[in-house]
Amino acid sequence: MSEVARDPLYRRHRFPAEIIAHAVWLYFRFPLSLRMVEDMLAARGIIVTHQTIRSWAEKFGRHFAREIKRRSAGCLGDKWHLDECVVAINGKKQWLWRAVDQDGFVLEVLVQSRRNAKAAKRLMRKLLKAQGRTPRVMITDKLRSYDAARRDLMPGVEHRSHKGLNNRAENSHQPTRRRERTMKRFKSARQLQRFVSIGVVAWITRRLILSGGFQSPDPDFDDAAQVQCRSAGQDCQAEISSDELAGI
Repeated sequence: MSEVARDPLYRRHRFPAEIIAHAVWLYFRFPLSLRMVEDMLAARGIIVTHQTIRSWAEKFGRHFAREIKRRSAGCLGDKWHLDECVVAINGKKQWLWRAVDQDGFVLEVLVQSRRNAKAAKRLMRKLLKAQGRTPRVMITDKLRSYDAARRDLMPGVEHRSHKGLNNRAENSHQPTRRRERTMKRFKSARQLQRFVSIGVVAWITRRLILSGGFQSPDPDFDDAAQVQCRSAGQDCQAEISSDELAGI
C-alpha cells in the first residue's frame, strides 16, 4: 500500500485509500446515486455495497473537504459573485447562499433559513475568514441585503449590483439542482449543508486536476504520478459522459 493508505485515518478499512477516495469523489462530483457508484466500482472488479459507500462519504468527505479548503485558501480569484437560491425541504423554504470567483471556483456555500441582511452578513464573514482577504470587486443581483452587509464589513470594496452580471454565480447552482433531483429532494437543511460543502470541494478538485494546478502534499507523489492521476480523471469524466448519453 502507499503511504497515504497507512495513514491512521484509514485504519480498519480493508480497501486501499485510493479506492475509497475515488468512490467518495465520484459520489460528490457527479449526480450519481450510491447504487450507481456501487455498480461503477463493480464493473472494475471492486465489490463494495452502497451502505459502505455512504459511510465512506460521511467519514472521509468532510476530511477531504477541510484539507482542500485549507490548501486553496487565498489562492482563488479576487472578484466575488454572490447569489442565493431557494430549496424546499419538508415544505419549508431554505436559502442556499453561494459565492464564486471570476473563474467559477466556488468559494463558500451556506444554507440559511432567512434571506435578509443578517444572512448576507454571515456569508460574508465566512468568506473573509476563509479567504483571508477582501475582494477587489463584489457582484450580486439587486437584493439590497448584500449592499447593507457590505457597508458594515467591506465598505471600501466596489459593489456592482446587476442581474445580468451575476450569471457566473447563478450557473453554479445547477449541480445542486441536479443532485436534488437524483436524491428526490434533500431531507434536512443539515444534509443539504453537508452535501454542498463536500460537493463543492470535489468540484474544485476536478477543476484543479484537469487544469494541472493540483499539487499533492505527498513528496512521493511525483510529476509522473500527477500526470497519471490527471489522465485517470479525464478517462473517468469521459466514461461518465458516455453513460449519461446511454441513458444511465
